[in-house]
Amino acid sequence: MQPDVTFVIAAYNAETFLARAVQSALGQRDVSVEVVVVDDCSGDGTVELARSFPPEMVKVIALDKNRGPGGARNAGLEAASGRWIAVLDADDTVQPERLARMIQRAEAAGAQIAVDNLDVIREEPGTRETMFPHSHLEGVSEITLAEFIAANILFEGTFNYGYMKPIFERRFIEEHQLRYDEKLRIGEDYIFLASALAKGGRCVVEPEPGYDYHIRDGSISRVLEQHHVKAMFDADAAFLRTHHLDEAAKSAQARRTRSLEKAASFLALVQHLKDRAPLKAMGAALRDPVALTHLRMPIAARLRRFAEPLRGRRPAGQTG
Repeated sequence: MQPDVTFVIAAYNAETFLARAVQSALGQRDVSVEVVVVDDCSGDGTVELARSFPPEMVKVIALDKNRGPGGARNAGLEAASGRWIAVLDADDTVQPERLARMIQRAEAAGAQIAVDNLDVIREEPGTRETMFPHSHLEGVSEITLAEFIAANILFEGTFNYGYMKPIFERRFIEEHQLRYDEKLRIGEDYIFLASALAKGGRCVVEPEPGYDYHIRDGSISRVLEQHHVKAMFDADAAFLRTHHLDEAAKSAQARRTRSLEKAASFLALVQHLKDRAPLKAMGAALRDPVALTHLRMPIAARLRRFAEPLRGRRPAGQTG
């Protein structure tokens, strides 16, 4: 029988916490589940741990070379047989009612995509905090492409929908031949969901939290670097060449592009200052004076805002 949902778990050096993720996926209530674990050339016992689960419940794919998060997820998509696809990070978990709740909401609305709220679990103090206010998501029945792009603009204090973990109707994914960009090591989730929305996918919102986003003691977010911003630029340019955007989405994309330009200018300016190259720093500032405004922010706040797009992208729990 075709399962209701396939969980795709891309795993890289995830031996410590992979079992927890798999068990939470298998523990879904009122839906049938298969789990596909894709080991992205881990250097620990990840693949052996994955193979310790019954093979009829957990498919294991061991890649012969590291393909990054997008490549590992693509391998999982190709092996999936469920009506719905759910991506689960190897160091996170899902609550038992999550998929039944999301699928019911999506199918009632005739939607091809669903997102829900998240609980942020800080493991060392053992605290749990819901990411988005319930009252906010209750007022957002669907997320359009324009709204999704607008919620992924650097330096703006909006609710960042980029943290959400969507589920997709597999038939829709296959009809439109959607796959993750394997060249991207940062922002592959954003481009994938934006592409699905651009292809006409409707995305409904479940305001209840069902995804547990774990932050381990000592884990750090990656620092946004110039090559990350360039990769985002290139991915956005490819996205624009491929998809038609309505006026609202074009406007949101223009703001996102400008935020990336400011990020690139600021990072170049900071690097020149670190290199004790004042003339180059001055040139960077003259090319984009807005970058200077970021220097006036307190250091901690500035770093938090620049780390925002990468928050929680923990190297141990995801592909390398």
